[in-house]
Amino acid sequence: MNISSAFRLVRLGLIAALAASPALAQNQINFPAPSPSATVKQTVGLTNIEINYSRPAAKGRQVFGGLVQYDQVWRTGANESTKITFDGPIEFGGVAVPAGTYAIYSVPGRDTWEVMLSSNAELFGSYGYSADADVARVTVNPTRLATPLESLAISFEAVVDDSARLNIAWANVQVSVEITADTQDVLVPQIKAVMAGDGDKKPYFPAAMYYYAKGIHLKQAAKWITTAAEQNPDAFWVSYRQGLVLAAAGDKAGAIRAAKASIAKASANDNRELREEYLRLNEALIASLK
Repeated sequence: MNISSAFRLVRLGLIAALAASPALAQNQINFPAPSPSATVKQTVGLTNIEINYSRPAAKGRQVFGGLVQYDQVWRTGANESTKITFDGPIEFGGVAVPAGTYAIYSVPGRDTWEVMLSSNAELFGSYGYSADADVARVTVNPTRLATPLESLAISFEAVVDDSARLNIAWANVQVSVEITADTQDVLVPQIKAVMAGDGDKKPYFPAAMYYYAKGIHLKQAAKWITTAAEQNPDAFWVSYRQGLVLAAAGDKAGAIRAAKASIAKASANDNRELREEYLRLNEALIASLK
């Protein structure tokens, strides 16, 4: 076959493909995925976390000890490996993990599970998994769910200032791993710099409450919360928290005075539920200091 004939055949093939493409497009059908994809996002402290995974369903099958074998590495999902991304450093079950994207693998057992973060997040499922790529491996105890879940669910619970609980649940089993993202190394230098700067409009209240929540620099926190109360003379909720901070700093007399001031201010509030709540909170604080 000469070059001219070869080009002619290629040209005819392209024309045929282009002519067939509309028909092919018309015959395409979007079917529901057996294991639909899902995305979970959560901010813990100052760190953003995103999980991308597929959600297999039981469909009448035995899940653990059946569909998912005990004591075997599981992709913790379906299809591609389940991926988790941190945009800052965290601790995964007490193990320090740098920012990055990782695959979540697990080894389900009857009595204990192992949950791993692998630096190799490009595998399809667990095929080719190697423990050498693990950046964290923690052992956790499964709990039994009162209401079985038809589909795998990965979620966050107990989200507080700088920690959250990562839950992996399916059928009647759930395991949890604590994730912490310490904010002190980032925030404390920022707080000190801002509070040492010029100007009157400084974040006295949030800075004091952050120190109080962390149990650090309480004497300084007491000064800042007192300034915040002076700047907001009618804010009974600020006076109540002033009492909390002063008590933590060891100034019981000052804490009682702040609580009594909060009671006086709250008593004049028109919202009955809010008024009663702060009366109760302040009375409990005073009682704890006597």
